[in-house]
Amino acid sequence: MKWKHAIKDYEHYLKIERGLSDNSIVNYVLDLKRLLSFLESSNIETSPLSIEKETLQLFVFETAKLVNARSQSRIISGLKSFFNYLVFEDYRESNPMELIESPKIGRKLPDTLSVDEIDEIIAQIDLGKPEGERNRAIIETLYGCGLRVSELTELKLSNLFFDEGYISVTGKGDKQRFVPIGETTQKYIDIYQNEIRNHLDIKKGHEDTLFLNRRGRQLTRAMIFTIIKRLVEKAGIHKTVSPHTFRHSFATHLLENGADLRAIQLMLGHESITTTEIYMHIDRSHLSEVMNNFHPRR
Repeated sequence: MKWKHAIKDYEHYLKIERGLSDNSIVNYVLDLKRLLSFLESSNIETSPLSIEKETLQLFVFETAKLVNARSQSRIISGLKSFFNYLVFEDYRESNPMELIESPKIGRKLPDTLSVDEIDEIIAQIDLGKPEGERNRAIIETLYGCGLRVSELTELKLSNLFFDEGYISVTGKGDKQRFVPIGETTQKYIDIYQNEIRNHLDIKKGHEDTLFLNRRGRQLTRAMIFTIIKRLVEKAGIHKTVSPHTFRHSFATHLLENGADLRAIQLMLGHESITTTEIYMHIDRSHLSEVMNNFHPRR
């Protein structure tokens, strides 16, 4: 079996069997291409079925010089998954990555913004420009609903159930969930729809897409990043802020104000509560308040 054929089959498996998103699949394949590049530059001729642990250890060692521990850990995890697939399909008897350990990494706490910082970012939006109302609605939706950037760009008009107070979101692995949407966020989406979007020349295939660019097409992830970067710079905020920062802030502020961790997990679309628990490490000040308010021996 050649690498090209194995990788193609693996892509198909990730999409059909595991239901991963296109972005996740791209990252898995990039890790395998990184391995291929290493084999070629080192003049090592081997196939996915014959590659040995020693060769992979050498690759991991060389990779460690170029990337940080977190990236190295992700690459090792991706390679383990690939060889597990080959074992599962009876192409190999064992996984050569099995005994290769990932570097120990601390859990990275996500950056967050305060409510005042979010208000300051929104205040930088020029509502005199057509894209101003759209950009305000975008940030209000990111923060108000805790969406991933891909969930925001894929949001459809048919996903909005304002009368019920919910939106339908398609998350990782094409899994759908309903997320509550507040009146403030609804208001700014309505303003954008009625005053800006209705006057665009919407291109075929984008009629149901909520957030559009000036040419009537779906906004890209890169454009959302650019919009936020410019507003953060104008606000004079010296933090690394991305669309995901508003999602982190959404979860953190809910937790700080007494929301149940399980409810936050459902709203964020986390498969495991362990992923959501990272927010418990950000600000523990409210925990003593919970103890003092609710414990019988307070």
